[in-house]
Amino acid sequence: MKKDWNARLIEISAIDREIWQTGRAFAGIDEAGRGPLCGPVATACVVMPPEPLLLYVDDSKKLSEKRREEMYEKILETAVYARVELAQPEEIDRDNILRATKRAMADAAKDAPCDLFLVDAISTLDVRGEVRGIVHGDALCYSIAAASILAKVTRDRIMRELDAMYPQYGFAKNKGYGTAEHIAALKQYGPCPVHRRSFIGNFVKV
Repeated sequence: MKKDWNARLIEISAIDREIWQTGRAFAGIDEAGRGPLCGPVATACVVMPPEPLLLYVDDSKKLSEKRREEMYEKILETAVYARVELAQPEEIDRDNILRATKRAMADAAKDAPCDLFLVDAISTLDVRGEVRGIVHGDALCYSIAAASILAKVTRDRIMRELDAMYPQYGFAKNKGYGTAEHIAALKQYGPCPVHRRSFIGNFVKV
């Protein structure tokens, strides 16, 4: 059955529309890449206007790569504020994945023109204002979904660049996740500089 995108837009924007009706400005925050064995975590913060609502904004994982790329450009054209920040592998190894992700999220949000932040699954951040964590927020909230698209596209582009530098690991295809092929390459070649040492101890000596 073909997806009814107009109905989906009404559904995913319900939380946002309720806040917009109060006149309060707010941001959506999400990340991409907490689970992979290598590469950065990309975090994004966006402040979207109530009009126009963009068709096809949804959880980035539910969109094709082509659609994500298209929506990435439309979100940047439409957003009142949009910023992406990265947490690099060395920071992840030093501080742990959650702390590194929350630092990057806070940096992405630091100049946002609002004092309310809707965040996918995280309820505490070092930002000026109120933080509301929404579990599965990228599937339930338009602004968080928009942030998820910016974060996902940014990180996928980085992983394609890293694939050109380290082609033996298949980063363009696996995006750094622990697929069987990636783990086999890790065992054969050892880690490269962008692998997260704190993530790969079960597969190779670090």
